[in-house]
Amino acid sequence: MLVLSRQRDESIVIGDDIIITIVDIRGEKVRLGITAPAHIPVHRKEIYEAIKREAQNGRRGSSGQVESLAKRHKGKPPADKDDQSPPPEGQQPPPQPPASGEPEPDKSD
Repeated sequence: MLVLSRQRDESIVIGDDIIITIVDIRGEKVRLGITAPAHIPVHRKEIYEAIKREAQNGRRGSSGQVESLAKRHKGKPPADKDDQSPPPEGQQPPPQPPASGEPEPDKSD
């Protein structure tokens, strides 16, 4: 395994067409931005493993249908509830409750 150190807004290039950029660092969490060609699937490991399990369990007849499994999992919320990733295209983010100690906004308008 190659181990590299990067800071925010720095990138790693894999081959000629995959770029991984450090987008944000919050405490022990690192947010990555991944640029890859459309024909290369990119998934979080737990989603990838679920896709493989479903394919091995025979829920899909051919390996070519793994992409449909990926699409089923694409809209699933991340395992990390603190992840502030934007919602899938066409969906609105859920309303956020006010932080503790802040008054609720006046809805009488």
